[in-house]
Amino acid sequence: MNQIAASRGEVVFVPNPTGSYFYESFPCVPAQSQGYGGITFTIQGPAGGSVAFELQTAADCNSEGYTSSYTILTGLTGQRQTITLPLLGFDNNPNYDAIVGLVWSEFSNTNVRWTIGNIAFVCGAVGTVPGVTSTRSSIAPTPTTPTNTRRTTMITTLSTARSTAQPTPTSGVCSNLLIDDWESQSRLTFLNYNAMGQSSSDDGTMSSIVVSSRRVMLTPQNQESYFYSAFGCLNAQNKYGGISLRIRAARGTTFAVTMAYFDKCGSSNIKTVTQTTAQLKWTFDGTERLYWFPFSVFSGLDITKLDLIYFSNFNAAVILGPMSFYCGSTATEYIAPAAISSAPAPKQTVATPVSNAKAFVLDNFANKDTNSLGEWHGGDDGMTVTFGNNMITIRTNDSDLGWNTQLANKCADMRSYAGAYLHIAYSGSNKFSVAMQQHNSACNDQLKPYPETWDSLEAARYASASDIYMPINHFNINLTRAIGFNLRGFYSTDPTQISKIEIVDKVPNGWTMPNKLPSGKLVFSCTRPNSFAFAIDDGDPKYSQRVMDILKQANIPVTFFTVGLPLLDPTTNLSKVYKEMALRGHQIALHSYTHPKMEGLPDIASIDWEYNNDIGAVKQVFGGMTSNYFRPPFGTEGARMRQQLAAALKTPNPYIVGWSIDVEDWIWAESDTPEKQLEAFKRDLNKGGNLLVMHYLYESTVELLPEFIRLAKATGKKLMRVDQCMEDPDAPPL
Repeated sequence: MNQIAASRGEVVFVPNPTGSYFYESFPCVPAQSQGYGGITFTIQGPAGGSVAFELQTAADCNSEGYTSSYTILTGLTGQRQTITLPLLGFDNNPNYDAIVGLVWSEFSNTNVRWTIGNIAFVCGAVGTVPGVTSTRSSIAPTPTTPTNTRRTTMITTLSTARSTAQPTPTSGVCSNLLIDDWESQSRLTFLNYNAMGQSSSDDGTMSSIVVSSRRVMLTPQNQESYFYSAFGCLNAQNKYGGISLRIRAARGTTFAVTMAYFDKCGSSNIKTVTQTTAQLKWTFDGTERLYWFPFSVFSGLDITKLDLIYFSNFNAAVILGPMSFYCGSTATEYIAPAAISSAPAPKQTVATPVSNAKAFVLDNFANKDTNSLGEWHGGDDGMTVTFGNNMITIRTNDSDLGWNTQLANKCADMRSYAGAYLHIAYSGSNKFSVAMQQHNSACNDQLKPYPETWDSLEAARYASASDIYMPINHFNINLTRAIGFNLRGFYSTDPTQISKIEIVDKVPNGWTMPNKLPSGKLVFSCTRPNSFAFAIDDGDPKYSQRVMDILKQANIPVTFFTVGLPLLDPTTNLSKVYKEMALRGHQIALHSYTHPKMEGLPDIASIDWEYNNDIGAVKQVFGGMTSNYFRPPFGTEGARMRQQLAAALKTPNPYIVGWSIDVEDWIWAESDTPEKQLEAFKRDLNKGGNLLVMHYLYESTVELLPEFIRLAKATGKKLMRVDQCMEDPDAPPL
């Protein structure tokens, strides 16, 4: 473990990525004979997380040694919960009358806090655990020759529906060709693309798919579950000899691997060859290892027209690591590039004059509910914040979460502190942003938007090993309407300890202060009086024509934020759709290349890759057109993504577009109460919102669009594009 301690009846620990575990051993327990029906314990791990549970049993209570049986728990809630596992169904036929130990391992998320406690045997019969899936290895074994009609149909259908453009292996020295490194949850499960830009999906057959640390955990619902990753008619001849990937699975896990190929690139005639893990001689023991196969073991496989790899017939959950084609006849693995520092030494520095402002302490964390000014402080739901001796420790694996500490409950006038400095005393990770927030013009938190905006600075650029000093005048906000500060955009799971936040009149002698980098304009509402803008994110191409028809009938222009990778995919037809929308006067804007949480990306190179490819995709489709408007996927914002956006677009003030009306289609569209999307719209509209976010992903959302438009028009406001409602001089006239 990276850290471990006992506290209040439970063990608290932070696993490391190299294979942490926690075990309990005890004198042999003849559980069945003594009437025990299960094992119970409390656990808290990240929401959606998973863990392997190992039962150690002996031949009898007088025997030495033990055998291991496994189950994998998935679907953790993120809160402390009680798990009760029945003593039945474990693999390897354990002797429930000779239990000698319990082990927790294979933690889905490392470098975050977990807890386990209250471990006990339970009397009598034990039922299942609501909301938590326990996947045993005792499901029926994989057949030697898969005969799944649904699988065959799926391969035929998806192969005719996606791109079959043939990738050409690069010339020169051969290196592994990456199929997927599981870098982005949204790329894999929201966009359904692999690292080759080809289709990758389970078509909804899995119980869950979780991406973390360049690994994907596939938890099947049943033996009908499958997962595939396409190649786009790849010619591997005289270049690649097979496929390698890392796999972690419990002992006894089995599944089938199918390779599909075209009879001719672009045709709908797909042929397949299947091998089981037994035929491949793959066995698993709960540890991660490199596995591979040469193409030669798939008899009859045409490696000049490779279509996809397809995993099926799972009897338990598996974790896959980076998967790639290896060169020649010797199997090698793909090695992910090392992270690049996100905070290089500043190329320019600025003077640090002494301010006339009176210094004060904003937060010394002596109280869990209020800061040193008696104002509110606290973290977002889902963030782990631990109070210590006048300090807090922050841990999170979500770059969208933050810690707030307020200057005032309404508006604080900070103009007299324009020459002063924000000082944060810290230890641990400095991989986060610091935002100074601005209230709306009414200083009313019941009106939208709240906050009205903020500016973010990159902590690491302004930090030493123990202190962060930031000039207040580096925050581009209206200082007459300051709310407070927000620590946000954490892009490391390493903990951060904060012991003081204060405003000071000077910095230590010799302190090097970096220059302020351009960070664009973060907007949540229209600035033009009596204006309203529909800002629509990418959706399902099958609804695009309906959306265009609705907008044409309503006679309004809107803004579409488009993701670059599917825009370039000819099978989506999105390039044709958006060209038509542009011709009708709608604005086309940027929304990243693969839809990740931009500020959560590990390094500057990854952020730049997203921007440069998205900008390039829009230029390619729209004949050189560029846009200075960008909507961050999931609304996740931070200093690095803002700074790199300004650099990529070569403008100091690109627009980072949020929203003040959220129809919450991502919550309600596919629920039993899709009408709640309309309730959410009305709620935010009545609070003054005038900049909307929605997706045309769902039929229920699209069918509500006419009513959204009617209600917006009923306010008397004029409906227009985002650039028009921002009074952009480069926008087309109204």
